[in-house]
Amino acid sequence: MLYELLHWLEVNYQPPGFGAFEFITTRAAIAAAMALFISVMIGRRIIEWLEKMQLREVIREDIGLDTHLGKAHTPTMGGLIILLAILIPAVFWMKMDSIYTWMIILVTFILGVVGFADDYIKVVKKDKSGLSGRLKVAGQVTVGLLLGLTLYFWPEFQEFNTLSTVPFLKNVNIDYAVLGEALGWVIYIPMVIFVITAVSNAVNLTDGLDGLAAGTSAIAGLILGIFAYVSGRTDFSDFLDIIYLPGAGELTIFAASLVGACMGFLWYNAHPASVFMGDTGSLALGGSFGALALMLHKELLLPIICGIFFVETVSVIIQTTYFKYTKRKFGEGKRVFLMTPIHHHFEKKGLPESKIVIRFWIIAVLLGILSLLTLKLR
Repeated sequence: MLYELLHWLEVNYQPPGFGAFEFITTRAAIAAAMALFISVMIGRRIIEWLEKMQLREVIREDIGLDTHLGKAHTPTMGGLIILLAILIPAVFWMKMDSIYTWMIILVTFILGVVGFADDYIKVVKKDKSGLSGRLKVAGQVTVGLLLGLTLYFWPEFQEFNTLSTVPFLKNVNIDYAVLGEALGWVIYIPMVIFVITAVSNAVNLTDGLDGLAAGTSAIAGLILGIFAYVSGRTDFSDFLDIIYLPGAGELTIFAASLVGACMGFLWYNAHPASVFMGDTGSLALGGSFGALALMLHKELLLPIICGIFFVETVSVIIQTTYFKYTKRKFGEGKRVFLMTPIHHHFEKKGLPESKIVIRFWIIAVLLGILSLLTLKLR
């Protein structure tokens, strides 16, 4: 929005220095700084409002971690800070005539609304179960369906709409249109729905320790931003032998806003947290990661880029599956981990919360580097 005004001024009046706003790198840097500023400055006001409204975290007494009971008075729904800090700079600095802009903003906003509804029921209606599982999944499926239909049928995407880059293999792409071009959507659209649902839930599961989800989200956002930048440039995409996606560079600005928003949120969310993001933030962040990867044709890299979220989800699946299997076979359920998601397993083993979070951040950085190395290690 603001970019459009500056572009008009540049075209018609050529003010000195205004040409810099044509560069994606300039707008991305400003968007990141703006998001960080919004998170820190507006964040305090939102936290004060949450405290005034007594919108505090609901801690289940059966969670099995006494250290978490003291967090019951911490304000939640801090994802509102993240949403504002992402969306305002994105709207200001992304090109509004780009379908990439509209789709990533819609996905983030709608899933933020779904998460807000879940948090609202928990903290205002005092219903610890929150939004019913069916309604939450329905919201995620709707977003995935909207994104899938757009990515498949929108003219700007149709050249490569069913292709996805295979990591570590040079010039190898998987094509979801195995049933033919006319029926390509039969596999592609359900895949998009699965990715959006899975990643949004994965970030939600990870949001269990102070700063864990926000920090790992900032790292994942940075990596996806780099992929967006190189995919949107002919020179880099040609040099790296990846799919060139005209206009995808605009997603770099969104990713920069996401990184700035998460870093600013950590100002208040680092241990001991003054606010939790809740589902409002986690579902929106997860959905945005899924959408970014899908629009960049890099969804097969998500288990690496979002490796922490992936492992957290797998730990829950393993625990649940093994418990049900042993209960059915032996009459008594057994567990692989002391508690899931896996960050709680390490808490049970006696590791301090801050040490677990920092170690997970380090692993996320290493996974991010590995994901970037896939550009050349092929």
